[in-house]
Amino acid sequence: MSLYRVSHRTAYVYGAPVIQSNHLLHLSPRVIANQRILSHELIIDPALTSRHDRTDYFGNPTTLISLEEEHTELSVHSLSEIEVRQAAQPPFEATTPWQDFPSGRQVLPTEVVQFTCPSRYAKASTLLYEFARPSFPDSMPMLEGARQLMQCIFEEFRFDNTTTDVSTPVEQVLQQKSGVCQDFAHLQIAALRSVGLPARYISGYIMTHPPEGEQKLEGSDASHAWLSVWAPETGWVDFDPTNNLVNSPEHIAIAYGRDYEDVSPISGVLLGGGEHTVSVAVDVRPLDKVQQ
Repeated sequence: MSLYRVSHRTAYVYGAPVIQSNHLLHLSPRVIANQRILSHELIIDPALTSRHDRTDYFGNPTTLISLEEEHTELSVHSLSEIEVRQAAQPPFEATTPWQDFPSGRQVLPTEVVQFTCPSRYAKASTLLYEFARPSFPDSMPMLEGARQLMQCIFEEFRFDNTTTDVSTPVEQVLQQKSGVCQDFAHLQIAALRSVGLPARYISGYIMTHPPEGEQKLEGSDASHAWLSVWAPETGWVDFDPTNNLVNSPEHIAIAYGRDYEDVSPISGVLLGGGEHTVSVAVDVRPLDKVQQ
């Protein structure tokens, strides 16, 4: 069992006054089988006109906020304490052969079927099918194939935050073999959907470690993205192609969706503002070290 404190602070500075703004936040961690929320709060400045906490279609906690007083800055600070328990490694070789999924007698739950369908950032294609196919030879168990595909992305792709943005198509990521965690998650999801397997996007955080002998810098962490794959024998299993990890206890889930568009940390519309700058500072720390 691991205990973490997560601080995620986002600050906007606008070039002109904002008259009114409305935002949808995916910043509240969700309760899942191996994760328990000990505490969570949102600290927002300036004061809100209204706030509504809801659960979205995918079961994620969301917050709708509205500001109707003129402002030139906005700060959103999410602070959580979370318990994460180690999930067992799945029986990769004992899962259904990918070509037999689903069997003719198997009726899949809606929550699974929907993640086989294309989405804006993770569409199936012939090119992605060809990319996935070497990891899925005939009779390959579906989770073993997913693991091999994850390892392929980890070994053959370069992490580079200068070559993509949120709108970069996965086929471009495939061709240039570089990107960030969001790109690698979208790439693996789209490739899995191309061979008919259900995969969903996960946004959250990962515990990072500084180089040996160095201290961790304040605000040096970042949001993270990975995916989960569903098999009849196991249910959902998490895969992180950026770090080549399966069911890691150092991952903290915030939201599930079809892709990034469903679970963007902060989205919204505003009246006024002009050009603006945004800064994000994230810290993920073991709770015992916070308390020392």
